[in-house]
Amino acid sequence: MDRIAKLRAAVATLRPVRLFGHVIESHGQCVVLDGLSQNARLGDWIALHPAQGAPILAEVVRLESDRLHAFPNGDPVGLALGDSAELLGPRQLAPDTSWIGRVIDPFGQPLDGRPLAMGPHPRTVTSAPPNPARRGRLGQRLDTGMAVFNTFLPLVAGQRIGLFAGSGVGKTMLLGNFARLVQADVVVIGLIGERGRELREFVEDVLGEDGLKRAVIVTATSDQPALTRKRCAEAAMTVAEHFRDQGKHVLLLADSVTRMAEAHREVALASGESASLRGFPPSLSHRIMALAERAGPGQDGVGAITAVFTVLVAGSDMEEPVADILRGVLDGHVVMDRAIAERGRFPAVDVLRSVSRSLPRAASPEENARLAEARRLLGAYDRSEMMIQAGLYEPGTDPLLDRAVAVWPALDAFMAEMAPHGVRGAFAKLAQCLDPPAKP
Repeated sequence: MDRIAKLRAAVATLRPVRLFGHVIESHGQCVVLDGLSQNARLGDWIALHPAQGAPILAEVVRLESDRLHAFPNGDPVGLALGDSAELLGPRQLAPDTSWIGRVIDPFGQPLDGRPLAMGPHPRTVTSAPPNPARRGRLGQRLDTGMAVFNTFLPLVAGQRIGLFAGSGVGKTMLLGNFARLVQADVVVIGLIGERGRELREFVEDVLGEDGLKRAVIVTATSDQPALTRKRCAEAAMTVAEHFRDQGKHVLLLADSVTRMAEAHREVALASGESASLRGFPPSLSHRIMALAERAGPGQDGVGAITAVFTVLVAGSDMEEPVADILRGVLDGHVVMDRAIAERGRFPAVDVLRSVSRSLPRAASPEENARLAEARRLLGAYDRSEMMIQAGLYEPGTDPLLDRAVAVWPALDAFMAEMAPHGVRGAFAKLAQCLDPPAKP
């Protein structure tokens, strides 16, 4: 029956009537077409047919009464006035269970050299989030395999967190740990605008064979056109929704929302939108919030998508538009600090600037008391660190700071530890850090 359903889906894509227009103008980065404005819809795809060379795909970004504007998904060099343009309609994605363990592009084409089966139920990549009145609640705490996330920054099923980091602070390795260690049925990884050489390194070295066995990787490298990079995050979310609707718990890793926003800006400005948010168009807010809302718990009776969205923050500027918009709609944010990475502690998570909104519900009263105590000591040390390092603090002046100085080395080392014994083991180790045995 599954084969018959897939065959029916393939037959449904056949078009008995093909609609054509032609190129009448090139306006900035957009191509202006005549003859299709009464049939095309915003978001539809067009195949431009130059006299020489392969067809060029384009997306409809602006409609007028007698013509339309299409943004090419690639370099339109060679296109001439009068060249034909074929209306293709919306480009859908048909995820399938057989995609697990595969590397694909945002259009569902395989990148690992092997044939890829299409699923029986095509989906648009811009689907609506679940009905908010019927969505489930956040689930149980997940074992992440890392001490800092099993204690200070817990992750629960259906939670959405942001990972805010600059370049070179260990973000990729942390995502690899999430992909390999976090409890999930399926992991969907969206690599948006990454350097091409890093894809194979991520698959083979960071993710590894065991990690790939439960993962689907959707990627658009930095050399790909803006439409492809913009679509990558939406395609990864669509694949995650496919498995969520099967009742599975899905871990979605999207790296990075910043590059998706840059691609969206390129398309939006070409379509005539103005730049108002430090160079970004006003539609960026809706685009980011709509993407984030699609993650999280599904409706009753289906699974959940636990999502980690990364944001590139230059100079740790948490107020820049992409970071500010995303932070406001997530269930927590994790800040990675370059100074921590430079002194060799990974993951370079700044616990004092990070928060998980699953607390205090995700922990017991005793565990919450331990976390509050640890944060109080870390805060006391952070406020006086310069004075301590300079030798200006005299022990005995402040009992709280004395204790913070005593336990700080152990707490800092704890942040870098793995958690082979789960959440309980991580809290047991945290208790040892806070209450070290007395010296004889």
